[in-house]
Order: sequence, then structure tokens, then C-alpha cells
Amino acid sequence: MTSAAISDKSASFIKPRPDVRPGFTVRVHERIQEGGKERVQVFEGLVIAVHKGATAADHTFTVRRIASGVGVEKVFPFHSPKIDKVEVKKVARVRRAKLFFLRGRRGKSARLSERFTNANEFEIATAVETEPEVLEEDAEGAEIESGDTSLQPESAEVTEAKEDEEANKSGE
Repeated sequence: MTSAAISDKSASFIKPRPDVRPGFTVRVHERIQEGGKERVQVFEGLVIAVHKGATAADHTFTVRRIASGVGVEKVFPFHSPKIDKVEVKKVARVRRAKLFFLRGRRGKSARLSERFTNANEFEIATAVETEPEVLEEDAEGAEIESGDTSLQPESAEVTEAKEDEEANKSGE
């Protein structure tokens, strides 16, 4: 297959996820199959690497945390059906694309300074990517959003019903 055909096929697997970068502290909600039951397990840690694959469906990110004094790293496929959601908890200021140097550090030397101080800046950085809304055109040619009904022309029946209500109120 050509790369264009592969890109088109992989576009159907893409899910809306926040833009995850190295330095982010994230909580990954992953579905785990145990016997006949399925449960959600949360893995919280620091993103130390993001791998951009050949197509958008190939993106992965590596999360590291310290569990019982031992460093644990997991590589998650970004658009995997096993991942329910990815929550961004903190955003740290980093100057590298890969944070592998943190593997050899312990304690205070392994800390990263937080980048944002107020809630508005944090929300902008962690916004979930969504697909743009489709715009419709009304009778006059002006563009309106599909959910906005205030600019759409009313039907004749609706206008007659409003006039009848106004006449009943003024007649009382």
C-alpha cells in the first residue's frame, strides 16, 4: 500500500486525546482484562518521551513513575482502544524532547519545575483536540454553526403561533 492509503486507513482509528508532551504528569486510564472480568487501572507518572510514528495512529508515549522505590516505565499507544482516557495533571517546564536523563536521578534532582501558574493557561495547554464543527449557510448566505438556532429563519407556522400567543395576552 502507498503511504497515502495507509494514512487514510489509519485516520479512522484516531480518537480525541489531549496533546501530551514530555514533562507532563498524566493519569492514563487503561482497561485491563483479568479472567472473565474487565476493570480500569490508572497509571500516573511523568511523560519522558513521545514517539510520532509514520501515521497518526502510530503515536506512542512513555510514562515513568517510581513504585516501591523501583522505576517503572510503560509505553502506551496513543490511540489504543484499551485506553479510556488520558488526564493531564501537571505541566512542567522542560528543554528537551526526551527526558531519559531522569532515569539515573533520585529525590530532589529528579523534580521538574511547574510551567503554568493559573488555571486558564493550564486549560489551554491541556485542551482535548476535537474535530472542527461543520458550518451551515442560511438563506442569506451567512455562515452559522450547526447548533446555533438564533440566526436561523423561523418557519411560517412558528411565527403564526407566536402572533396568536401575543394576541391572547393583549386581549386579556
